[in-house]
Amino acid sequence: SFLRSAFFHPQSSLPPAMSLKDNATWKAVKPFMNGGLSGMGATCIIQPLDIVKVRLQLGATGGPFGVAAGIIKNDGFGALYTGLSAGLLRQATYTTARLGIHAKIVDYLKEANKGAPLPLVQKAGAGLAAGGLGAMFGSPADLSLIRMQADKTLPVNERRNYTGVVHALSDIVKKEGVSGLFTGAGTTSIRAMALNMGMLASNDQAKEMMKENNITGFPATLGASAIAGFFASFFSLPFDYVKTQLQKQKPLPDGTLPFKGFGDCCVKTMASGGPLKFYTGFPTYYVRIAPHAMFTLIILDQLNTTMKNAGL
Repeated sequence: SFLRSAFFHPQSSLPPAMSLKDNATWKAVKPFMNGGLSGMGATCIIQPLDIVKVRLQLGATGGPFGVAAGIIKNDGFGALYTGLSAGLLRQATYTTARLGIHAKIVDYLKEANKGAPLPLVQKAGAGLAAGGLGAMFGSPADLSLIRMQADKTLPVNERRNYTGVVHALSDIVKKEGVSGLFTGAGTTSIRAMALNMGMLASNDQAKEMMKENNITGFPATLGASAIAGFFASFFSLPFDYVKTQLQKQKPLPDGTLPFKGFGDCCVKTMASGGPLKFYTGFPTYYVRIAPHAMFTLIILDQLNTTMKNAGL
């Protein structure tokens, strides 16, 4: 009878369990989760380089090592991790969104191309779209990170003295309104589009070229991520420089801001220092951006590989 068979063989009366890898919700969430975790892991490693980069862009002298030594001497070693909470929040929002969206766009394009390798222009387009959309999610955290890192460069009476990312975000809303959280968001999005176009398109292209030359596994991941780090730095630094200037500016005595917007900042920067002014701090920026891109992509590949091997 049915009851007897169910009692002695209960598994025969139940539908087969769906594996997690076939679960629609998990498949949708996984690229976003892995993207966020990889970015947060990379940030924990790279944070000291980021604060040195910001200080150099804001006028500090002495080179990367001199600036780092000065920070440690004046404020202690922990000061190199100023803004880590905001940095992690930024990765949890921005990188979760950009890498998740990029994975979804690439999957869609591959399906549309019937599995054929994507042309470089489509890879670039996927990077541009993912960067721009991701940046909108991460803009408030990015703004708070810049202001926390720049605070020590201001005169004592002008410092905001944020105690953490929550304090920074709440103070910005209190003094500037909710819209203040998106100060420089347009420039942030443009910078993110340039960075992700360079990083993600070159990474995918390099992997394909290495595979054609029988270079696979970790060597391919390492080589492709190194190439991706360079192009991410090269394409994004001019926009990063302008973004930093816009986000850290404070009202002048007459109540106006030094820069009216992206275009005004570009014109004034060009007038004051020429095109090379936009590449101020490039060695430090490269040392910060390239390893972050490399660690992000390496961690992402390892997460994807580990989950695949585990049947996830």
